[in-house]
Amino acid sequence: MNRLMLLLACAATLLLSATEPAADEMRPGLLEITETATGWYDVTWKVPTLGDQQPALTPRLPESLKQAGPLSRRLLAGSMIETGNYHTSGETIIGKTIRIEGLSTAPLDILLQISLLDGSNYSAVLRPHSPSFVVPPRPSKVQVAFAYWQMGTIHILEGADHLLFVLALLLIVSNTWQLLKAVTAFTVAHSITLALASLNLFHLPSAPTEAIISLSIVFLAAEIVHKRRGVLGLTERLPWIIAFGFGLFHGLGFAGALAEIGLPQHEVPLALLMFNVGVETGQLLFIAVVLSSLWLLRRITAERLQTATALAVPYLIGSVAAFWTIERSVSSFLGS
Repeated sequence: MNRLMLLLACAATLLLSATEPAADEMRPGLLEITETATGWYDVTWKVPTLGDQQPALTPRLPESLKQAGPLSRRLLAGSMIETGNYHTSGETIIGKTIRIEGLSTAPLDILLQISLLDGSNYSAVLRPHSPSFVVPPRPSKVQVAFAYWQMGTIHILEGADHLLFVLALLLIVSNTWQLLKAVTAFTVAHSITLALASLNLFHLPSAPTEAIISLSIVFLAAEIVHKRRGVLGLTERLPWIIAFGFGLFHGLGFAGALAEIGLPQHEVPLALLMFNVGVETGQLLFIAVVLSSLWLLRRITAERLQTATALAVPYLIGSVAAFWTIERSVSSFLGS
């Protein structure tokens, strides 16, 4: 069983490591619209660049928004940032369409954030297949709950490092009861720091936090090697403590993603709760897929192949995580 789990980790790690560089190359763009006074709006447009090239994307605002003064443009940390002021003759942007021209042919996501004077906040992710957004009336509780549950689920399923941590944990903890305690501890820990960071009660810089998250995977990879060599590691002895400790930092990573999306000021507790529920939904889906795949692989995989990959897999996991750690540590150093 353990060998089959290691085989699955090999395939999953290859897939996850293959997708990580692509995500780094094409970071999400951002379109932020903030109402500063009745009929007056600050607009920030941020789009990533690759060298001197930038995607041919243009935000199309509602026709009622008129530009007031020249736009300000600057290049900063691999992104082009454009800011400007707009005004209307008192007409609201509720019900109006915001569109990103050129997005349908660009492999890029755009985060849209809208903040209005009445406290309404709207967040959406514009993608090539859905490049426009109609500003709705103030969302209901059901709409907020579903939107943030969906965003939490998508975030964890797209988070290669978080999933790799859970996968490594599955490779170490074979006892069902111990695994249940470890997963529960991980959930409780990242729920605590997600809430504290999202409510601005606690903060750590993003770059070192992400470096610690990848370092946690390196640690678990070493623990897998110890287990394969018959050495009882700390994670095998105290899985829930290890999961809880590193889960605190993973929660800060989730909070960073939630900060980019924003929280609706009139439904902060609900949005925070449902984003976390979404994270747990995605995590449970991932665990279910892993366990189901193990059940299938146990019946179709040759014993010889399982033995050959038993020790190779943790080294592969550790190598990928070590690369992330170095990359993020350098980013943290350069940004300090």
